[in-house]
Amino acid sequence: MVTPIPSSGSIGSPATSNDAQDSDTNSGAPAKNPFNFQTQTYTMAPVAKSNIGQRRGHRYKHSSVSTQHQVFLEPAPRAPLALPASLPIPTFKEAWQSMSREQTTRLVWCLCHALVATYVVYSAAGSLALTALSHLIFFDAISATICVGVDVFSNFEAWKRSSIRHPFGLERAEVLAGFAMSVFLLFMGFDLISHNLKHLLESLGSHTPHHPHTHERVSPGSVDSAALAAIVATLVSAIGLKNHARISHAMRFAYISSLPSVLSNPSHFLTLSFSTVMLVLPLLSVTVYLWLDRLLCGLIAFSMFFLGIRLAIAQGLMLLMSYSGKGVDECLHEISSEPEVCAIEEAKFWQVHYGLCMANLKIRIRGSRATVDEGRLSKVRDRISMLVKNRLGGGYGRGGVKWEVTTQLTLDGNL
Repeated sequence: MVTPIPSSGSIGSPATSNDAQDSDTNSGAPAKNPFNFQTQTYTMAPVAKSNIGQRRGHRYKHSSVSTQHQVFLEPAPRAPLALPASLPIPTFKEAWQSMSREQTTRLVWCLCHALVATYVVYSAAGSLALTALSHLIFFDAISATICVGVDVFSNFEAWKRSSIRHPFGLERAEVLAGFAMSVFLLFMGFDLISHNLKHLLESLGSHTPHHPHTHERVSPGSVDSAALAAIVATLVSAIGLKNHARISHAMRFAYISSLPSVLSNPSHFLTLSFSTVMLVLPLLSVTVYLWLDRLLCGLIAFSMFFLGIRLAIAQGLMLLMSYSGKGVDECLHEISSEPEVCAIEEAKFWQVHYGLCMANLKIRIRGSRATVDEGRLSKVRDRISMLVKNRLGGGYGRGGVKWEVTTQLTLDGNL
């Protein structure tokens, strides 16, 4: 039995599927992509701030817990300070333009005063006393120049008005300049002492001095023009122009305070007294002139040294914000003897500059809040302030140093 052979068209279903795929490809249909890729366009955008590490939720200050219990309270608004942050500091050009006619006259005379000191030192001709006197006149001239400069800068607001940067203005600069002048006076005193000792040792030994000195500078019976010029310059500076007056504010000597106003100033007292003696020296013999000249040089040197130490201590204490005046113990005793005062817990007295002192007191008052009203406390505070000003400041109208008193009163409820 013969099995019929199938035709080529009916054989092979695989062949049929391949033909279908070929027909699809050839027809132009897009092929299917097994991956879901889509084209995206990226733009440059700022990076968003990350919240990693930050506390989420409401802030505790504005949360309901803070509102109900009032844990954080807003500070009460305060008025701005009345003091400016800083004030413009005048330049030397502005200071020169602001000078009045009187200040210009005083400055010119300070230059003349320095020329007198130069004339005295050049006319010494070996006189040790006159050389020492020229040092003292030169110190007076520089100090008078500083006083004129202080008066010129006081024309500006920054000198006396307080600011946050300079709470006491610029007046403490005068204290600093005075301290520098006191150190300068000390060095001049040392120089004169060493110079005088050198001449003394040369005269005692057999050594011949390298620079022999002659003491025939002024003929006997004549007037010493250098000493006379020193007296005139000092009197004009002290009486006519009132220069160099702040030394008397910084320091007073009890044994010359009863003298007239010119001689009560220690610097003027030294210059006038030694210049007057120098006028008498030409009337003496040469032998007396020699040893008296050396004695006067030593006295002037030790006086300058002593005055420099006193000035340095007084002005150094001002720079350290302390008070070196007398009467503090008596003032505290009078305050403690007041009937309302129970005890003085703290008391600090200090001087800022030549014209201002301050006192800070912390006092315990008898009584309690129920028995003592604010009016009584105000009266006690005013009475203590007047007591300090009258005891330490010299009282009203005497021209003493201005005192600012700050008193803190606390009540002692046990009494």
